[in-house]
Amino acid sequence: MIVTRFAPSPTGGLHRGHAWSAILAHDRARDAGGRFILRIEDIDGTRSRPEHVDTILADLKWLGLHWDALSFQSARLEAYRAALDRLAGMGLLYPCFCTRADIAREVAASLSAPHGPDGPPYPGTCRAIPVAERAQRIRHEAHAWRLDINAAVARVGPLTWTDERAGAIVANPTPSGDVVLARKDAPASYHLAVTVDDAAQGVSHVIRGADLFVATHIHRLLQALLDLPTPAYHHHPLLADAHGKRLAKRDGAPMLAHYRLAGEDGCAFAARLRTDMGLGPPLALPVETIMGDS
Repeated sequence: MIVTRFAPSPTGGLHRGHAWSAILAHDRARDAGGRFILRIEDIDGTRSRPEHVDTILADLKWLGLHWDALSFQSARLEAYRAALDRLAGMGLLYPCFCTRADIAREVAASLSAPHGPDGPPYPGTCRAIPVAERAQRIRHEAHAWRLDINAAVARVGPLTWTDERAGAIVANPTPSGDVVLARKDAPASYHLAVTVDDAAQGVSHVIRGADLFVATHIHRLLQALLDLPTPAYHHHPLLADAHGKRLAKRDGAPMLAHYRLAGEDGCAFAARLRTDMGLGPPLALPVETIMGDS
């Protein structure tokens, strides 16, 4: 059975780009007689808000989308802790006491700093801290837990994953550096939580934006380390505004709630998206242009 999901973070409302991703995942499941899961990724305690959850649910219902299950990451903290404990038991995690300013200085001092999905890769400052010193500092210093990427890659060997648009991909998580898997203010990073949740919820097809393509290399590594299944992936192009700029909450992209509260027909809005993106008969009214996968 095909199982898809849409997994927004309640840090603001949804825009057309979110709508397009949700529609793709919803329609893929419905066309195959499968299941569509709505997962609220609400473990960022500093930005997640209950009122944004209400807005997300209202927006999706307005679009005419219906889900078979609703879950909240905040109810799954024990599962993330178990995954972290397993990785720690393999000797693959280490505490990082660096502040963002510390990391920025280290990166600036390096000769080159190729970027991974989370920006410049961590320079490994805390990786060499002796075990005894780590144990002492953990008791009284704020810290994150990082994955020793080289040790992790060496443990599992070569890996592949498949994207429906790009084909077979050789996993290459190393350029991302020692990614954070948990912080003091967030019990699991996006990378860890999404990997654990997709497996637990039986997601067979992950449909999401092309901006997360690179992150999939890390997720494939975590799947191998934790003995989890690997779903098929479909990274779709991103919607952009009339000037070619990617739609984003932080840039003030028009929210679906604006159209919904103005009395626009949500099902017609969704139908226009399907049409303009090649999934239905033509309708009037243009939608934003499309960004490529770069």
